[in-house]
Amino acid sequence: MSVAPDVIVLASRVHTLDPGRPQATAVAVRDGVITAVGDRAEARHWRGPGTEVVDLGDATVVPGLVDGHSHPALGLDLVTGVDLSGVQDLDGLRTALTAAERIDGWVLGWGLDHNAFGGHPIHRDILEAALGPDTPVFIRLYDGHSALAGGAALRAAGVTGPRSFAQRATVVCDPDGIPTGHLIEHAAMDLVVSVMPRRPFTERRDALHALLSDMAASGLTGAHVMDAGGDVLDLLRAVEERHGQVPLRLRLHPWCMPGIDKDGLDELVALQATVGRNWLVGGVKFFIDGTVEGGSAWLEHPDCHGQSNEALWLDPADYTTAVHHLHAAGVRTATHAIGDAGVRHVLDTVTALGADGRMRHRVEHIETLPREQAARFAELGVIASMQPTHSAYTRADHTDEWSTRVGAERAQRAWICRTLRDSGAVLALGSDWPIAHFDAREILAYARLRRHAGTDITPDCPEQALTPRMALEGYTTHAAIAAGEADRAGRIARGLRADLTAFALDPLTTPSDELAQTPVPLTMSNGRITHRA
Repeated sequence: MSVAPDVIVLASRVHTLDPGRPQATAVAVRDGVITAVGDRAEARHWRGPGTEVVDLGDATVVPGLVDGHSHPALGLDLVTGVDLSGVQDLDGLRTALTAAERIDGWVLGWGLDHNAFGGHPIHRDILEAALGPDTPVFIRLYDGHSALAGGAALRAAGVTGPRSFAQRATVVCDPDGIPTGHLIEHAAMDLVVSVMPRRPFTERRDALHALLSDMAASGLTGAHVMDAGGDVLDLLRAVEERHGQVPLRLRLHPWCMPGIDKDGLDELVALQATVGRNWLVGGVKFFIDGTVEGGSAWLEHPDCHGQSNEALWLDPADYTTAVHHLHAAGVRTATHAIGDAGVRHVLDTVTALGADGRMRHRVEHIETLPREQAARFAELGVIASMQPTHSAYTRADHTDEWSTRVGAERAQRAWICRTLRDSGAVLALGSDWPIAHFDAREILAYARLRRHAGTDITPDCPEQALTPRMALEGYTTHAAIAAGEADRAGRIARGLRADLTAFALDPLTTPSDELAQTPVPLTMSNGRITHRA
């Protein structure tokens, strides 16, 4: 080695995921790049007078974990107010709302499970019975695509009846045209969000840095961020100015929503040149549908309420045109597609691109899909991006809201992670934070168990569990492929970006229930140590 490394990391095991040298015990890093991979004896010859040696003892080092789907900046707004994720019924909701702290006079909440309504209509009367008619209330449901607003909040936003949107979104109203408070999809929710209180910029800047630091402490070195709207880029620049660098390497995907014109598409293309010290804009996010629980997914056959049978785009052909426009400009796309019809349409869209479309476009979530459609991912070179812990909202006996709405046959093919991997598809894994917790250790364990670690819950579709190696690949090699970075990241090999995650226990051999709690002694992102226990 002609130039001494900045850092040498030593550990009992280094799973490189590189076929050329799958195992090692030492890794050298200089200027953010891996310069050598070998054993401890070799490492003695690498060291220079300024080299820092980090000896992790019996730890295991793997390529840096990358969350394949996250919303760190946007998510901080979504989790404003009281956490309702533990509420199980309407009595619990009333209790939580009554005790909630007011924010500029508002009561805000998030993470409420659709199952908490117990089959009752989602209506603002529930909120007003707890807080009265004059307190503005806005509660986000756990799917992130629907909310419940009280009458005072609706009045503040000037929402007095049905609305029309450029996308398929709904202000739900009763037979007399009076809003029930149930708002479905972003365009409808944004009517109230636009008048809600929001934390000052500097508070959100500091909260973003703290969140990304917590993510690094859980083992994450990067994330594919599926938004870039509002002042997100300004927040990242502000974090850089204050802290030098964001703790995770972030790849951001601004939204492309229905109603966009050619000028708007060209603006998204131009935005791809935006970069920071440890982040960049590197793709575009679409939505072809919404969610099953909100009745806005796009299924081949309607759900039990006769809903979820249309695309979010009023004309799905406009979605196809937009994807083709961006593809021609060299822009990678990621499309939120929950239902089987939505996934099929995305696959059909990529099919028309021909061979040039391979490994450039991805589908997010994929909650229910027949085997014949799953096989198309590998055939077409379309990347699957899934969040295993989303299936925690379903039950093995299919009595939950999601399963009830889709019906038994579609519930039997829910979150088909293993089917996709066995078919040869690339499968990136992630959290969709704040829809689910970002801790990669918990998600790696869940992907192997089909249940949360440390619980005795009967797994739903246990045959879809991944092997330990498959799960790890979802956060490393397959995440790199999904980002178009297979030649620069995802493995531990000379010349690749220095992203490393260390576990106290071996993630390939440790029982899943233990893996979820294993300490993380070191995280390195782009050659910089971002967490050290």
